[in-house]
Amino acid sequence: MNVHAIRAIYAFEMARTRRTLFQSIISPVISTSLYFVVFGAAIGSRISEIEGISYGAFIVPGLIMLSLLTQSVSNASFGIYFPKFTGTIYELLSAPVSFFEIVLSYVGAAATKSILLGVIILATAWLFVPVQIQHPVWMVLFLLLTAVTFSLLGFLIGIWADNFEKLQFVPLLIITPLTFLGGSFYSIHMLPPFWQTVTLFNPVVYLVSGFRWSFYGLADVSVGVSLGMTLVFLGVFLAVVAWMFRTGYRLKA
Repeated sequence: MNVHAIRAIYAFEMARTRRTLFQSIISPVISTSLYFVVFGAAIGSRISEIEGISYGAFIVPGLIMLSLLTQSVSNASFGIYFPKFTGTIYELLSAPVSFFEIVLSYVGAAATKSILLGVIILATAWLFVPVQIQHPVWMVLFLLLTAVTFSLLGFLIGIWADNFEKLQFVPLLIITPLTFLGGSFYSIHMLPPFWQTVTLFNPVVYLVSGFRWSFYGLADVSVGVSLGMTLVFLGVFLAVVAWMFRTGYRLKA
């Protein structure tokens, strides 16, 4: 394994975060803080508790997951798209660096940035509401798996996209709506039976449910199912990225 190459790409991507600190870290934290203020004041005054948990505390895992999903996809997609846009991707492909090392570098950097952001948002949440973590090991596991899985999704989006509009299409028009409709701000048990069934086709439900269970022991679906679905997504995205590199899809043209 070319450790030097992995470290060089990883360090370059992390340095880009330091250069764009406001966009990468500060802006998402401010946006999440506004969610606490708006949802806590507007909805929290009407919904005091959900299954014994104050509404403000209940939405913390959903808000962290919202930022984690969108930032993982955005960081990874831009990270690999920009070398394509500038043409430097060909230097990387011709270098003695394997497919696995390239993916490990870019996805590792994107996941690191997303996890860092998630931890900062969690720390920020403690300023607004009392947050408890009943299963810290599971919380870290779901955090890591989700960050890596959706960084992989962002990586393949970055390869697929051939303009900046396509680069933003999935995070803005697919990931964000699915997260809002995936139980981030409510329990799906509050929905009528028909819509509960429909909601189960939303993959984000399983991510939010498992993550919330690690905090409060509450889940809309079984934690085993949530973990299994997360691993399925991880396997699917890995397979698609491997196929892209094996065939040279949108890389060698």
